[in-house]
Amino acid sequence: MDDLDLCVSPFIPIEIFFAAILAGLLGSLTGLGGGVVLTPLFVLFLRTPIQYALGTSLVSTIATSSGAASAYVKDELSNMSLGISLEIGTTAGAITGSLLLYSIQRMGLIYIISIVFGSALIFSTLPNFLSMKNELPVNVKPDYFTKKLNLTGKYEDKALRREVEYTARRYPLGVAGMFAAGLMSGLLGIGSGAFKVLAMDAIMSLPFKITTATSNFMIGVTAATSSGLYWALGFIDPIYVASTIPGVLLGSMIGTRYLNKLFSRRLRQLFTAVLIILGIELILKGVGIEI
Repeated sequence: MDDLDLCVSPFIPIEIFFAAILAGLLGSLTGLGGGVVLTPLFVLFLRTPIQYALGTSLVSTIATSSGAASAYVKDELSNMSLGISLEIGTTAGAITGSLLLYSIQRMGLIYIISIVFGSALIFSTLPNFLSMKNELPVNVKPDYFTKKLNLTGKYEDKALRREVEYTARRYPLGVAGMFAAGLMSGLLGIGSGAFKVLAMDAIMSLPFKITTATSNFMIGVTAATSSGLYWALGFIDPIYVASTIPGVLLGSMIGTRYLNKLFSRRLRQLFTAVLIILGIELILKGVGIEI
């Protein structure tokens, strides 16, 4: 704890609180969780050791999920049955990634994986630019799994001022995408929200608001599993957590009030910007520049 004590000042809890509000707001609007925002803020501006930043970010992701998911479930934006079934793929991927991490680090290949997937994240924003003008998925035809698993739903879109019915498809590919999300989370120590949103959006053709809300519901489960390890290793500091959780909850509650009122193209723009930043972070990490 000596390294952490050196970086703590009487003003840091207040700074953490305001950083947490921003993290909770962006996390609830994009489905990425608060860790994507908190970790670089902690490391770059608050000079927090990376292991404590990651530990606190995991706890903040649980808080974001708890604060946002309850509101999204109430508004019928989170598809709980779909999220629970897809979580099987994410959990399996996270376990696999954790088991592979030691071997890959010994072979010295982790930096290559970080660069490749950082580049893939940035490249994956191209479909978002092509879909930026579409408020809802177009030409979505149900397949075998849509009918077999009843992968349909509806919600009241306040921005469009009408009820929207939606259909999910390509369920096996969606599970594969979730496995990749968990795998990268276990290998690289990043939140899997980005890959989850991409899988549900690009592969399963779900409305962007549904992907965001369902991802918020799912990320808490993944983060809860990982945070237990960080707690056992002593990388979760009570001062940081006590300062972070109220801010994250406040930010996520603000975000949930506006997600359904915003047009999907605005949410896509925000998601794309955060995705590019995350991709750059992974590339920098791969070339040895810690953020």
